[in-house]
Amino acid sequence: MRVLVGFLPGSSNDMIARFVGGRLAERLGTQAVIDNRPGAGGIIANEIAANASPDGNTLLLTSVSHTMGAAVYKLPYDPIKSFSPIAMVGVGPLVLVAQTPLPATNVKELIDLARAKPGTITFASAGTGGVNHFAGEMFSRMTGIKMIHVPYKGGAPALTDVIGGQVQIMFATLPLALRQVRAGKVKAFAVTGARRSGLLPEVPTVAEAGVPGYELNNWWGVLAPAGVPGPNAERLNAEIGTILAQPEAAQRLEAEGAEPRALSRAEFAKVIASDIEKWRRVAKEANIRAD
Repeated sequence: MRVLVGFLPGSSNDMIARFVGGRLAERLGTQAVIDNRPGAGGIIANEIAANASPDGNTLLLTSVSHTMGAAVYKLPYDPIKSFSPIAMVGVGPLVLVAQTPLPATNVKELIDLARAKPGTITFASAGTGGVNHFAGEMFSRMTGIKMIHVPYKGGAPALTDVIGGQVQIMFATLPLALRQVRAGKVKAFAVTGARRSGLLPEVPTVAEAGVPGYELNNWWGVLAPAGVPGPNAERLNAEIGTILAQPEAAQRLEAEGAEPRALSRAEFAKVIASDIEKWRRVAKEANIRAD
């Protein structure tokens, strides 16, 4: 079983793919090969998955970036019709982190710094049109500041450059940033969800920290090429649901900053369709475009 991942090893998609893919392969009596195909905000891996044989042996571990890319790119596939939704895996907020030397210790001070020196604050992302990019552009729009977007080929190298001081901030996924926050390698200013994260209870939400109405959550899920036989897809959904219901599995996802979220295939399809429309509106309002 091949599990495609559109981002580099060490990214949140990669870490969750290795956990879920490994457990799924065990239950199916096979082996899982994680196939990282980074680039273009996950579009390269998405295209490979869309063109793969619909035999159930090729899966794609994707995230909310799948729906965001549809808002800013002309895609070589249809983000809905080219795939068979299999299962949602989990949801979780992003965390706004900053390089330790940055002369700001919270969201208000970051906004004040950006207003005092317009166009000097840089924010990293795992690629144009992805969740980190949207989070940063929404933050800029809602606070009236101007920041410079610096896209990378994955979340891991983006966060590495924040730690190294080459870029100043990043709206990073919790699975990617949590260890670095706890190690003191970056400063955590806020989380992007509607409520605080139990993993970083001392860190406020962006809304609490002074940007009312700001909310953005990431989700992770499994897709397959369109045309996978219904019984095969339903079995995969059921097996993933069983994995997510196990205490050990739930603890593993929560430790990575994701809350398990099992949905039916139909429910997951509705999330994808509604998110595509939502992010197209946001992209238009915030003028988010492919660089």
